[in-house]
Amino acid sequence: MRVAITGGTGFVGRHLAERLGRANAVIISRRTGVAIDDVDALTEAFTGCDVVAHCAGINREIGDQTFEHVHVEGTRAVVEAARRAGVKRIVMVSFLRARPDCGSGYHESKWAAEELVRHSGIDHTILKSGMIYGAGDHMINHVTRAVRTLPLFATVGFQERTVRPIPVEDAVDVLVAAVEGRIPEPTVAVMGAEEITLGEAVRRIARVAGRRPVFFPAPVWTIRALAHLTEWTMVVPLVAKAQARMLAEGVSEPAPFAPEVPEDIRPWRLFDDDRIRAALPAGRFGLDDLRAVQWWSNRSRRSRR
Repeated sequence: MRVAITGGTGFVGRHLAERLGRANAVIISRRTGVAIDDVDALTEAFTGCDVVAHCAGINREIGDQTFEHVHVEGTRAVVEAARRAGVKRIVMVSFLRARPDCGSGYHESKWAAEELVRHSGIDHTILKSGMIYGAGDHMINHVTRAVRTLPLFATVGFQERTVRPIPVEDAVDVLVAAVEGRIPEPTVAVMGAEEITLGEAVRRIARVAGRRPVFFPAPVWTIRALAHLTEWTMVVPLVAKAQARMLAEGVSEPAPFAPEVPEDIRPWRLFDDDRIRAALPAGRFGLDDLRAVQWWSNRSRRSRR
């Protein structure tokens, strides 16, 4: 079975590509020269493939890479290209709480993308996934670097929200099952085996990283303000605006309701020390993480040429 993977160089996409093997995976991303909205290029890439695993997505907007452009227009192009290329199945990675009319561009655009796949006329599986972690992710990476940099750490809101973290290995198991047609429902929720508070998740990461910051609850509005600030000032923000919304809601149940994946392929690995340790990044936050410093460094390099 030959599988085209959009977002094939991203966090989830590259793990899926590694699992399938080079002979069975066609990797599609901006790095491979195929734009997500280029129907002709996508059609050419999809030709000869049985399934499209649509893993492309963004969690913040940069320039013309908007939620509308990547999630909605990109998915519209993927569906049309799949139809032209005779692809038999689309598997889409969406977000657990993607839904309409909720005031979040990320959530609403992911829902609009789901609807395009649902009404495509092509056999499909939509995976409404929760928080996926592993080496190179956003959650463990950013929390680890933050607790190594700062003596204080703010938790989101005064009412603890919960999360069911999914190891990327489990997420890929589910993806492979969907690619192979082993999930009967067209839309399913994918959540980790363990439900814990967000504060407990952060404390586990800090402990494994060898740090003991002072934790304190912060109003949700301050986390949203921090997201606005760090999106503007950092190359990769400490927290993006879409992520602030996720944290404020919690990531432990689907909205709207969707059944969980069948029990035999349901995520089972726990959010334990060994898996956290395997995902820990090197280093901490520094000046190089600031957009202004990066801009000045790039300008200086160009001037020396």
